[in-house]
Amino acid sequence: MSAAAPSALKEIFDAHRFRHIATETAAVYPAFDRKGFLALTLPKLEELTLMQRLRLMTESLHTTLPTDFRKAVSVLRRLAPRINRSFVTLILPDYVGLYGLENFDVSMDALKFFTPFGSSEFAVRKFLRQDLARTLTVMETWSRDENEAVRRLASEGCRPRLPWSFHLDALIADPSPCAPILENLRADSSRYVRKSVANHLNDITKDHREWVLDRVESWPQENPATAWIVKRALRTLIKKGDRRALAVIGAGEKPRLRVDAFKIHPATLQLGERVALACVLTSKSAKSQRLVVDYVIHYVKKSGSPAGKVFKWKELTLGPRESVSLQRHQRIQDFTTRAHHAGRHAVDLLVNGENLAQSFFDLSR
Repeated sequence: MSAAAPSALKEIFDAHRFRHIATETAAVYPAFDRKGFLALTLPKLEELTLMQRLRLMTESLHTTLPTDFRKAVSVLRRLAPRINRSFVTLILPDYVGLYGLENFDVSMDALKFFTPFGSSEFAVRKFLRQDLARTLTVMETWSRDENEAVRRLASEGCRPRLPWSFHLDALIADPSPCAPILENLRADSSRYVRKSVANHLNDITKDHREWVLDRVESWPQENPATAWIVKRALRTLIKKGDRRALAVIGAGEKPRLRVDAFKIHPATLQLGERVALACVLTSKSAKSQRLVVDYVIHYVKKSGSPAGKVFKWKELTLGPRESVSLQRHQRIQDFTTRAHHAGRHAVDLLVNGENLAQSFFDLSR
C-alpha cells in the first residue's frame, strides 16, 4: 500500500458521500433533518481519518434520526439498498453496535439484515463481548441460513483475532463455544464462507494448535470444499514446518530428494528490482511423494540482524525418481508493513518443512 493510499481511502467518505446519505435518508424518512445532518458533518471532514469519518456519519445519523431505536433501525433498513457503495453500508451495523446493546433481539435481526449489503462482522462483536452465549446461540442459527453473507457472518463475527477489531479474549482462551458454527460450515458451498472458516481456524492455531488439528483430522477431506478449508486453515502451521499439519494435507513424510542448482539471480540487486529463484528437485524415492515447497527470505533488519519470512512456492506430487524444475520471481520493494535494508539476504529452500538448501542475494538501496 502506498503512502497516499490512506488519504485516498478516506475519500470514500467525502462531502459528496455525506450529501448522498442525507438525500437518500430524507427520501425514506421525510422528517429527516438534512441540513442539520450536513451541518454536523461537513465542517469536520478534512481533519478526520477514514474510520473517524465513518463514525462521524453514524453518530450524526443518531442525532438526526428518531430517538426510539426500533424506529431508527426501521429507517436504516429502508436506507440500506439505496447506499451507493458497499463499504459505506458499514454505518448501518455500526449504528446497531453503538446504540442497540439494550435491544438484543431487534439488533440481531438488524445485523442479519444489514450484512448482505456490506458486513456486520465488527458490530456483532460488541454483543459477543456483552453476552457471549446468547449471541453465539443466534449466530449458530445464522450458520444454517440460506444466504451466504449471513453464514459467513456466523464465522467471521466470532473470529478470536479479527483484523481491524478488538480481540475476543474469552474465545482466545477457549474456542470451543464456536465449534458448532465451524462444524456447520466445514463443507460450505460458498468460497466466501469457506475463506472465513479457514481464517477463523487459522486464528485459533495461534493459541490452540492441538484443538484445531484434532478437529480437522476428523473431517472428511474427500469433500473438496472441506479439503480447501483445511489446507488454508493450517497455512501458518505448514509454513512453520509443523509435521502434524503437513501430515493432514498428505505431506507429513520427510522428503527424499536431491536438490540441484538452487540459484538466485541476480546475486546483487537494487530495491524495486525482481529476483528470480530456481531449483531442480530429483526424487530419491521408489514411491511418489507429496511435496510442499516453500522458501524463506531472511530480511535484514535496521539493526543488521535477520528476520525470516516464509513464502509459498509450489505443491506437487513427485513420482519415483522423477525430476522437476521450479522457478519463481519476486519483486523486492518496500511496503507499509516492511521496509527493506541493505545487506546480504539469505534464502532457504524448504520442502515439507525441511531446510534442504540455502542461497543469498545482496540488496542495495
